[in-house]
Amino acid sequence: MHGIGNDYIYFDCFEEDLPDPEKISEKLSDRHFSVGGDGIVLILKSEVADAKMRMFNADGSEGKMCGNAIRCVGKFLYEVKDLKKETLTVETLSGIKTLKLSVRNGAVDRVTVDMGMPELVPDRIPALFEGERVVSLPLIVGEKTYRVTSLSMGNPHCVVFGGDPDAIELEKLGPLFEHHPAFPARVNTEFVQVLGRNVLKMRVWERGSGETLACGTGACAAAVAGVLNGYCDKNAQIAVKLKGGQLLIRVGDEGVFMTGPAAFAFIGKVEI
Repeated sequence: MHGIGNDYIYFDCFEEDLPDPEKISEKLSDRHFSVGGDGIVLILKSEVADAKMRMFNADGSEGKMCGNAIRCVGKFLYEVKDLKKETLTVETLSGIKTLKLSVRNGAVDRVTVDMGMPELVPDRIPALFEGERVVSLPLIVGEKTYRVTSLSMGNPHCVVFGGDPDAIELEKLGPLFEHHPAFPARVNTEFVQVLGRNVLKMRVWERGSGETLACGTGACAAAVAGVLNGYCDKNAQIAVKLKGGQLLIRVGDEGVFMTGPAAFAFIGKVEI
């Protein structure tokens, strides 16, 4: 399944577990010699929610949360597992997330996810900066100084506002941010251009996966950073345009809410 091009291989683990998911993710995510994807997602039973989600990046590292993937989990639960509820809860390493499903003709076409509150305290991101927040602070990366805004949306993010992100050599710059010593747990980096009030264009470099066509938590981080830097308004629908499509993000006092589509690519079996 994919959420605006952010594609994962999903495993139905309701009846049986998947051993060694780290190695399986690394093997199957290879787009040249295997199925291909940005990683794998396990959909499991939960004692505290409708289901549990575990996600692993293409390099085998486990992520805490994926906004695009969790929308697909909601679609899978409704359409495949026949859990016919338009409000679902999914357990993740970043806590229990609530999903509101938009259903048309028996199929889920869009999902709104309550992504929770952004974490702005540097130690909890984690990010090695002084002060209570990291908003437009200078950071030397390579031989250049960038103004960065850092926060966590379940995963650590570093948002950089500037010109057209399509002009960036992301393959070179992305790893420099990901492995920068200021981010001890590595970091997802969003390069963002402000197209207008509440309209952002973004490319993302995800830790453990490289560039992806979309990143749900990254879009949320960009929207929060847009509000913190004065480019976007609270409680407005902020359009975040990514390579794979568009997400709508609302940043409110009660949390961050992401709305976007979810789609099946194919269903099958694979020998591991």
